[in-house]
Amino acid sequence: MRTLCASTLIGEFFVIGFAGLVAMKDPDLSTTTVWTVSGIAMFLCLLLCGTVTRPGGVLFGWVLQIALIASGFVIPAMFFMGAIFAALWWASVHYGRKVEEAKARFAAQADSSTPDAA
Repeated sequence: MRTLCASTLIGEFFVIGFAGLVAMKDPDLSTTTVWTVSGIAMFLCLLLCGTVTRPGGVLFGWVLQIALIASGFVIPAMFFMGAIFAALWWASVHYGRKVEEAKARFAAQADSSTPDAA
């Protein structure tokens, strides 16, 4: 699960950076505000890559997905991009857990079929 979720988050990292470049063209937003918000979101993506398997990591990832969708109120294209990444996040969590379960079953079968060396 960690690899799939981290891949999604790295993709989001770049999308947030590019969205910051687009947001700079808005005359109502200061450059400092844009890059403070974008920088924090980008940092959270990287931080979450390492903490996704810890308690609350997946939930925090969902909060990040909601924030990405909500950024569509500033940059309308982010409604679409946020929805795409929310779907990718769901798939990463869902199929990542299935892969982990399959690995655990395989490891249990391998352990039970190995004769004791004692």
